[in-house]
Amino acid sequence: MKKFLLGSVALIALGAAPAMAADLAARPYAKAPPIIAAVYDWSGFYIGANGGWGTSRKSWDFYTVGGLAAEGSHDASGATAGGQIGYNWQAGSWVFGLEAQGNWADFKGSNVTLLGGLFDNQSRIDAFGLFTGRVGYAWNNALLYAKGGAAVVNDKYDFIRRADGFVTGTASETRWGAAVGAGFEYGFTPNWSFAVEYDHLFLDKKDVTFTNTAVERIKQDADIVTARINYRWGGPVVARY
Repeated sequence: MKKFLLGSVALIALGAAPAMAADLAARPYAKAPPIIAAVYDWSGFYIGANGGWGTSRKSWDFYTVGGLAAEGSHDASGATAGGQIGYNWQAGSWVFGLEAQGNWADFKGSNVTLLGGLFDNQSRIDAFGLFTGRVGYAWNNALLYAKGGAAVVNDKYDFIRRADGFVTGTASETRWGAAVGAGFEYGFTPNWSFAVEYDHLFLDKKDVTFTNTAVERIKQDADIVTARINYRWGGPVVARY
């Protein structure tokens, strides 16, 4: 009897094992989480500083009784430093923006007048400003852009007698024109970026009256290269699946 009971228990145990294994639920398939790529976002307000070099080509013509007489040309070159403020909007890889820039400058130059050679015509740009729109294409944290808009410069002029360096006439003016430019900007942290930019200023020609009553027609343009650093407020990165 004891052997019978033990055998029955063994048979029940052997028969129950397959049923218990079959009753276990299969492990559900878990899909791997999507890969998230961090995309640099150029949107937002920014402020920064810049410094570099510029040159302005000046051509002088003197008004005489018989008309205009050419007095020659010179390049007024030197250093510049200033700041900029702006705002960017980003749509996909395209970046659009508005910017205002103001700079101190020391673009100086002179030439010996062709009318007798007794005087130097001297000029200086001591400040300029740019008010531009920008459009660029971004490769994540690298941005290539073009810009265009208005330019304004502050000019000073002197007639200098070569014999003794005496200034015989002076003049100053604020001149408006157009600006075009291009640059490359690189975001080296989520909010800080560095850029190199070139701008050309179309300032045309204008009649300038000096303190000695002489009137000169002075034509000029300018080329400026600057290195820039910006700090931007806004969403530094966007999650893209």
